[in-house]
Amino acid sequence: MTRPVTLFTGQWADLTLEDLARKAAGWGFDGLELACWGDHFEVQRALEEPRYCEQRISLLADYGLSTFAISNHLVGQAVCDVIDSRHKAILPDYVWGDGDPEGVRERAAQEMADTARAAAKLGVTVVNGFTGSSIWPFLYSFPPVDPATIENGFRDFARRWNPILDVFGDVGVKFALEVHPTEIAFDISTAERAVEVLGKRPEFGFNYDPSHLGYQGVDYVRFISEFRDRIYHVHMKDVWWSRGGTRSGVFGGHLEFGHEDRHWDFRSLGRGSIDFEEIIRELNRIGYEGPLSIEWEDSGMDREHGAEEACAFVRSVDFPPSGHAFDAAFESD
Repeated sequence: MTRPVTLFTGQWADLTLEDLARKAAGWGFDGLELACWGDHFEVQRALEEPRYCEQRISLLADYGLSTFAISNHLVGQAVCDVIDSRHKAILPDYVWGDGDPEGVRERAAQEMADTARAAAKLGVTVVNGFTGSSIWPFLYSFPPVDPATIENGFRDFARRWNPILDVFGDVGVKFALEVHPTEIAFDISTAERAVEVLGKRPEFGFNYDPSHLGYQGVDYVRFISEFRDRIYHVHMKDVWWSRGGTRSGVFGGHLEFGHEDRHWDFRSLGRGSIDFEEIIRELNRIGYEGPLSIEWEDSGMDREHGAEEACAFVRSVDFPPSGHAFDAAFESD
């Protein structure tokens, strides 16, 4: 049996959950990965209102949909970040508060712990999200960065996230970091370091998304095998990058998505540079049986057309692993 195909609702938060569920059912999806913004899944309502989670599940069921994970990228970003005015736009008012940076980080950490509790009430076992990073501004090391500064950044990550992950462990939910530029882990090397600094605790793993690895030059198929026991969720998302010269490079040239001079840009599934055939084969090798969740982003395509097309594409590339060797009939007794 192939894996369920779901749609991550983060890029659709301008629609009510019911409107999106109706559309997603028509496009052929099996479920929705609920974002913790818009009205799709509200963490504090889940904790305070006795029937809130039941009502969310019932709403999805009315359209033949399920949910396997929730995602709280925006609040997670503020746990370790160097906070500035940009964060106010992505955070709930009760997390932003008076904007004092340390207060914002502490309230964000509490909200992520509450997200684990809310996920458990909803009956899902994975929360996807971001961690933020105090050392992302030191990505390019000039003026030279003392290695101790980077080490301190990872220690800061562990200090802030271990108490959150304690709650995840207590309620039986896993946190899946979407490895991504601006996070503490943005490639294989930094992902390995993040796992190590947390003492390899099982509550922490990854929401695998090849689109944030490929254009950097990271071996995105190898990422699966390197972290085979920590692939807790999968985003299906495509990206195009130039094989030749462009006016800007991998850092983006301060150009908006969709600009003709970009070296890379997100594309609808099957229209970029990612080799999904190899991804599916590697997911089969590690025994991943969870959802394939489409995170749809393409500045050059109508999103409703893209979502329906992407759902069909994922179904076309997914396949179950073999139950036996194709040449087994020729083996001698």
